[in-house]
Amino acid sequence: QVQVVESGGGLVQPGGSLRLSCAASGSIWRILDMGWYRQAPGKQRELVATSTSGGNTTYTDSVKGRITISRDNAKHTLYLQMNSLKPEDTAVYYCNAWINWRHYWGQGTQVTVSS
Repeated sequence: QVQVVESGGGLVQPGGSLRLSCAASGSIWRILDMGWYRQAPGKQRELVATSTSGGNTTYTDSVKGRITISRDNAKHTLYLQMNSLKPEDTAVYYCNAWINWRHYWGQGTQVTVSS
């Protein structure tokens, strides 16, 4: 059984930073693409950033220059370093991972940016 668990969310002031983690565990043969999504209240879930097994990354325009996605393949862990946070970054952040040729979602971690 494979599990994906996010952590690192919390309350931060505008301009602050947070680092989210997404740890995959269980019977893992191979992890391909991984990504972070977010869903703000009353809005659809949107893609934030992706990381391929080959090391390529993509970002949605609204986070470019402020947010960095990275992964530690040995630890089966995905990270999202978020700097210069804005109130509009407030959302539940979800990790998605393509593991053993199946998609897995985590339960989400809340990020609130407010003074």
